[in-house]
Amino acid sequence: MIARLRKIVTFLETIDREFDRPVSPPATRVCCAALIENPCAGRYVEDLSELIEIGAEMGTQLARRCLEVGGLRAEDIQSFGKAAMVGEAGEIEHAAAILHPSLGAPLRAILGGGKALVPSSKKMGGPGDTLDVPLGHKDAAYVRSHFDGMPVTIADGPRANEILVAIALAPTGRPLPRVGGLEHADIVGNDGLR
Repeated sequence: MIARLRKIVTFLETIDREFDRPVSPPATRVCCAALIENPCAGRYVEDLSELIEIGAEMGTQLARRCLEVGGLRAEDIQSFGKAAMVGEAGEIEHAAAILHPSLGAPLRAILGGGKALVPSSKKMGGPGDTLDVPLGHKDAAYVRSHFDGMPVTIADGPRANEILVAIALAPTGRPLPRVGGLEHADIVGNDGLR
């Protein structure tokens, strides 16, 4: 393992009822988050390839953990998302290096595909701050019922020299969606949009 991992935290949420209406199938979201040492903390680093390599490693490890924790199979997943929060001794570009060049390909490999862009967010923060992991349909970005998010809060991280990296997966969209648009059952999935 390249990343110096301090901790992995997992979150699993299943919504069975909303405003006394049954949610069927239950809306489930699972997120796995890692607190890792930022090898670039406290200094300017021109070449961020180490963080890019760590991102690829996190894509594989966190995606596998999400499936395991959720009791899900890769083919069950309809939505995905990624996010990173860099501690105060880092810079926002460190979060971007973790997320963008290399994390998506291993995530897609674990899931057996995914045509749409992986929704992402990045921010700076510290212990106890909330990181929102955006979710979107993995094969068709225009499926509005799958525009969602999952908040992640870890009491003791990220510390100043750490990065919080998170992946969220879901086998459904939001509970009781009713804002119209393309439905999951109607996607073609060729262009990542529809």
